[in-house]
Amino acid sequence: QVELAESGGGSVQPGGSLRLSCVYSGYTGNRYAIGWFRQAPGKEREFVAAGRWSGGTTYYAESAKGRFTISRDNAKNTVYLQMNNLKPEDTAVYFCAAGLNIITSMTSNSRGYAYWGQGTQVTVSS
Repeated sequence: QVELAESGGGSVQPGGSLRLSCVYSGYTGNRYAIGWFRQAPGKEREFVAAGRWSGGTTYYAESAKGRFTISRDNAKNTVYLQMNNLKPEDTAVYFCAAGLNIITSMTSNSRGYAYWGQGTQVTVSS
C-alpha cells in the first residue's frame, strides 16, 4: 500500500518555472516507478514523466523533453518534477502515481499505476 501527496502547483506566466513535489509513503518494494500525469478539461489523462529508480531510468513524454526533469530524494521519500519554460498548453491538474512492479512497456500508461495522489493545479497564462 502506497500513499502519495502532490504539492507545488500554482499560476505562472508563460516561460516561467515550477517544481512539483510528490511525497510517497508505504511499501514500494525493490522495483517501482513514480510517474507524473496530467489532465486538462476535456482531455484524457496523459503521461508526462516517470522514473524507475531501481535502474535509475527516466522517461519523458515528447512534450516534456528538454523542459521537464524528474528526480528523487530518497532520504525524503520525495519525487520532484522540475518544469521549465512552461507553456499555456501545460495547464492541467498534475498527478503523481506509483506502480510497484510495473513493466517497462507500461511505464507511460496510466493503467499501469495502482496508487494515485489527489492532484495539484498548474495554470500557465499571461
